[in-house]
Amino acid sequence: MSVDRDSAEWWDLVAKGVLAVQRCSSCGLARFPARAFCAACRTEGWSWAAVAPEGLVESWIVSHWRAAAPFTVVRVRLAEAPRCVLYGTWRGEQEPRRGQRVRALFADGPLIEWTA
Repeated sequence: MSVDRDSAEWWDLVAKGVLAVQRCSSCGLARFPARAFCAACRTEGWSWAAVAPEGLVESWIVSHWRAAAPFTVVRVRLAEAPRCVLYGTWRGEQEPRRGQRVRALFADGPLIEWTA
């Protein structure tokens, strides 16, 4: 987990079970990960906007690194903010599929897991 001045509030929201993206105060662009400036209009102003914890699986990888058992990490494009992607641990009963609809589960602490 990497907390900085731009993402600290995001981590706090996720710990409370709220999924959010930054929204530019000038042009309204939704963005994630947190950034100091809007990529579209270069404005510094922004706020956090809650979004539905839902999206589509884009890709995944099975990691065998430093784990007692392999685990799957998925890349998910958010339904309400399609320019934004998040990563999280897969908790589905079967292997994920590209384009599969998923929903975030909020684990203990500031972690996100995804399931079908």
